[in-house]
Amino acid sequence: MQERIQKILSAQGICSRRKAEEYIEQGLVKVNGKVAELGQKADPEVDKVEVDGKVLADRKEMLYYVMNKPKGVETTNALRVTRNEPAIVRDLLPKNLQGKIYPVGRLDKDSSGLLLFTNDGVLAYRLTHPKFDHEKEYEVITERPIAEGALTKLKNGMTISGEKTKPAIIKRHSDDKFTIALTEGKNRQIRRMCQKVGNPVKELRRIRITTLKDANLKSGQIRELSSKEIKDILGSVGL
Repeated sequence: MQERIQKILSAQGICSRRKAEEYIEQGLVKVNGKVAELGQKADPEVDKVEVDGKVLADRKEMLYYVMNKPKGVETTNALRVTRNEPAIVRDLLPKNLQGKIYPVGRLDKDSSGLLLFTNDGVLAYRLTHPKFDHEKEYEVITERPIAEGALTKLKNGMTISGEKTKPAIIKRHSDDKFTIALTEGKNRQIRRMCQKVGNPVKELRRIRITTLKDANLKSGQIRELSSKEIKDILGSVGL
């Protein structure tokens, strides 16, 4: 099936569509031996799509870090105009990484836990777009002991703002504590779900992003992913 070349390169995990357009404009992409043009289409099953060595070198410059975001810090990469504004995750990055890596998805200000940072647009897209169904797991503590019936409702899915949430994997750990694994990330979804069953969230912490976990990472700390972690998380999204 004929598809735009930038879509083919994105699907192959080589670069984002926007970056692919830049490479095409720079003459770094060929189709069947001829330099490709912006807007050109090809069939990945039939046509030979090649990229210049520079493109592959750019992939090697991808950076992958994980942070344990503290509660009270906003997930944004925008610069603060004044010191009176709320703290942001950019402030917690080493100076040499500020502006080079960006948070993948969001954790609301009142939540804590694992937050992935990268300059890999393809990975970010696959982790955040709902059509890919990649799991993220959270530890939840509610205001009061939560009933088994309420957990069943959270597990089976419920309607929020006219949309039904997808089924979730839930494991109880105590009267008021459970973990929930979601394959979607609607705005403040877990908080809204718990509110709907009549038991508001007291504490919310993300403990896993697909294959990525780190129970020992201290609040506010950031570290680079190991080669195995990079391979595993890329593999979990089909890259």
